[in-house]
Amino acid sequence: MRQSRKLLLAPVASFLLATALPAQDAAELLTRMKAMEDRIHALESEVQSLKGQQIAAAPAQPQPATVADPVPQPLLDHIFATAQQAPSNCNVQPWVVHVVSGAAAENLRSVLHATAASGEALTPDFPLTGGYEGAYRTRQIDAAKALFAATGVQREDIEARRDSFLRNFRFFDAPHAAFLFMPEWAGWREAADCGMYAQSLMLALTAHGLGSCAQGALSHHAALVRRELGVSEDLRLMFGIAFGYEDPAHPANAARTVRAPLAETTLFHD
Repeated sequence: MRQSRKLLLAPVASFLLATALPAQDAAELLTRMKAMEDRIHALESEVQSLKGQQIAAAPAQPQPATVADPVPQPLLDHIFATAQQAPSNCNVQPWVVHVVSGAAAENLRSVLHATAASGEALTPDFPLTGGYEGAYRTRQIDAAKALFAATGVQREDIEARRDSFLRNFRFFDAPHAAFLFMPEWAGWREAADCGMYAQSLMLALTAHGLGSCAQGALSHHAALVRRELGVSEDLRLMFGIAFGYEDPAHPANAARTVRAPLAETTLFHD
C-alpha cells in the first residue's frame, strides 16, 4: 500500500509533461495530489493507532476465561464507548446506563433475588404487558418450551419453573449487569433510541467474546434498583442486560429460539 502511494505522483507528473496543461494548473493539480497522499497516510496511521488501542483494551487471557471471571475495566470502557456510537433521534442520546460489577453486583443480585422471592409487589416504571395474543403468544410459548427443554424443567414442576424465573434476579450468575434508564420526559422515540443502544452494546459484547442477556425482569423492582444504586428519581428504568464470559457447560445456553419467517415480519415495496 505504501509503495503504490509513493509511486502515485510519478505517473501523474509524466502525464502532465505529455499534455498541454498550463504550468499553473499542473502545479495546482500536483499540490492537490500531494495533499491527498498526505491525508491517506494520516488515515492509515489513525487506523493503526486504533488497532493498537483495541489490542491494549483487550489483552489476551493467559487461560480461557470462565463465567466467574470479571471483564477487565479497560475492555469494559472500550465496549461501552463503542455502544455509545449508537444512533438516536436528533442525537439526544437519551440512555443513562449504570453498570454493576464486583461487590455492587453481588449486593444488588442478593437484594433483588430476595425481594422477588418474597413476593413483594412489583414497582416497574413502565406497565408490564398483560398478555400476548396470536402469533406473539405462540412465539412466547415456544421460547419457554425451548428453555425448559434445555434445562430439563417439566411443565408441571411449578417449583422448578419458579426457581428458573428467579435466576433472572441473580443476573443468571453473570459477573456484570447493565441497567438502562431514560429521563422521565422521554417518550416512545427515545425508548426506541435506547433499544438501538442496547443492541449496539450486545453486538459489541459479542464481538469481544462475551455473552449477554437482555432482561425485562430486572426492571420489575425499579424503585429498589434506584435506591441501591443512588439513581435520581427523574430517571426511569427500562430493563437490564446481564453479561460476562459465557458458560458453555450450562444447559440453558443450549436453548435456541426460533425466528419468524421473513415473510411474516418484512414487506418489500417496489
